[in-house]
Amino acid sequence: MYQELKEIEHRPYPLQPSPWLMTQVWRDLLFMHYPVSTDIIKSYIPTELELDIFENKAWISMIPLRITNMRARGIPPVPYMNSYLELNVRTYVVYQGIPGIYFFSLDANHPLVVTGARTVTGLPYKHANMSFEKHEETFHYASQRIHTAKKLNVAYQPGHILFEPQEGSIDHWLLERYCMYSFRGGQILRGDIHHDKWKVNRAEAVISTNTLVPFIPGEFIGKPPLLHYSRRRRFFIYPLKEV
Repeated sequence: MYQELKEIEHRPYPLQPSPWLMTQVWRDLLFMHYPVSTDIIKSYIPTELELDIFENKAWISMIPLRITNMRARGIPPVPYMNSYLELNVRTYVVYQGIPGIYFFSLDANHPLVVTGARTVTGLPYKHANMSFEKHEETFHYASQRIHTAKKLNVAYQPGHILFEPQEGSIDHWLLERYCMYSFRGGQILRGDIHHDKWKVNRAEAVISTNTLVPFIPGEFIGKPPLLHYSRRRRFFIYPLKEV
């Protein structure tokens, strides 16, 4: 049994009784967090979901990362399918009292992953050309969505102090989320996830291009007001359920 599955005290609600379907290891994540007017963002989320806010602000987060060691339960990793680059753009919502995540987009550089995930989950996966490099202590991440102008170019460095976000802080509110919401056939689906509690670093970043979300305030594009870095987290993904 994975050690992460024994660490459940930090969860805001219990794990699903059904077994997890898939596990992944997320590496070298950069969280770029932007405050956005609630009036603006409400028109971009389904009316069935309630926008979650922190101190009267809505937030959008962009997360470039590497996914590795992906496998389905009971099946060994499939060569050429278990590692890829991904870029998530999300906001924060509540449905029936359960806080979670709503994705505007999920870009990935593996077309089979994009097709499979979009079909099974209903999540808005998009195919993109992506690259990831490390030079000394700096990570360089680039993404260009196929057939569109949506792109991101960012260089980032983690800080030296690892910390655990404290309950009640903006860091905790942004990071400690354990489900995602999507739609398929007009039905709201909730997909639970699990990982151990976040431990993160502050980060510095230089963003040379960011055209992923047109309603992000222009003054924040070059340098978001809040950044986090995580070196590694193992995730467990549970079956989608109608809610």
